[in-house]
Amino acid sequence: MDHVLGLSCVNCGREFEASGIIYHCDICGSRGVLDVIYDYRLIRTRLSRAKLADNRDRSMWRYMPVLPLGPGAMAGIQPLLTGFTPLYNAGRLAAELGLGRLFIKDDSRNPTGSLKDRASAVAVAKAVELGQEAVCAASTGNAASSLAGFAASAGIPAFIFVPKTAPEAKLAQLLVFGARVFAVDGTYDEAFELCLEAAREFGWYNRSCAINPFLVEGKKTLAFEICEQMDWEVPDVVIMSVGDGCSIAAAWKGFKEAHTLGLIDRLPRMVGVQAAGANPLTRAFAEETLEFTYRRPHTVADSISVGIPRNGIRALRSVRESGGFFVDVEDHEILSAMTRLARSTGIFAEPAGATSFAGLNRLMVSGSLPAGGTIALTVTGSGLKDVAGAMAAAPQATQIEPSLLAVREIMGVH
Repeated sequence: MDHVLGLSCVNCGREFEASGIIYHCDICGSRGVLDVIYDYRLIRTRLSRAKLADNRDRSMWRYMPVLPLGPGAMAGIQPLLTGFTPLYNAGRLAAELGLGRLFIKDDSRNPTGSLKDRASAVAVAKAVELGQEAVCAASTGNAASSLAGFAASAGIPAFIFVPKTAPEAKLAQLLVFGARVFAVDGTYDEAFELCLEAAREFGWYNRSCAINPFLVEGKKTLAFEICEQMDWEVPDVVIMSVGDGCSIAAAWKGFKEAHTLGLIDRLPRMVGVQAAGANPLTRAFAEETLEFTYRRPHTVADSISVGIPRNGIRALRSVRESGGFFVDVEDHEILSAMTRLARSTGIFAEPAGATSFAGLNRLMVSGSLPAGGTIALTVTGSGLKDVAGAMAAAPQATQIEPSLLAVREIMGVH
């Protein structure tokens, strides 16, 4: 990894070597999330608009020069097609909302149905590079099913810790992929702490994105894709749903790197959207602090149901540095966003995946977005991940007798 200079603690700034297994700063503990430091001068010789134009690999691996993987990881890259998901120009929806232009990045099209596949693809490749025999993760569901799928492809045992309230469809994915699933009688935060203890006890490679420094790097490819798919034009604002803070911090790092490498000429503002019942980042942002006060999370958007954001410091700094902000939405707004998004674009998002759109709706009402600007929002997970949530958002089917007469009566045709 000649392009990787080392790791830096986001809390105290102390630097570490990037070799071997390291999860966080040994002084700051789990608060000391580590950031990968690159040699961008070297990377400029390997990644450019011209080189990307000639690259026929339509996956996240087209951005290998900015990923923290060495030659030993190549055997761990799985054939599951990850990344380069569609970026839709949602013209009709933009017109309905009175926006200039609206683009929707649909990461529900990844192999297991969520953005988390970008991180898991790197996790499994890194585990193979480091000679690890088993992987583990704590998750509200998506990261877990993602890791289980990639571990199954690689033939590596996966141990998963999820709250027992995780949606049935996500549990089904885990079990079908063959993961050993621990349904924790508690919150995601409690499942996370238990996973940390188990990883130390049994020597499992921890995929949890909020603690493994290499996982955010996989997620940042989303930002490179948005830029490239927009022909290197940059949105004015990027809107993302936020739980632990990993994804929005990763996206901001991706945009910054694209700028540093000369691929784009400006940066977007980042807007994070949280559920009102799980909003530690919104509160910390408003209070201008890097400290988080725990409140037991409660929201229909299970994928962002977080009480203590494990990558919160980096998320706050990313949003502040971009000139952006956080906004909260209520559960009823999230459910409404699911149906409106689906009916206006054909994109079926889970509650957390539609939270970004709910945030856009809220911002349109408050007038907080630039008039005539270009907005990009991310859909982070498929609606098939949470069928109960989808059923709560949609009206019930009309039950009728098996006859055309019954249909005519419902349609008011006599």
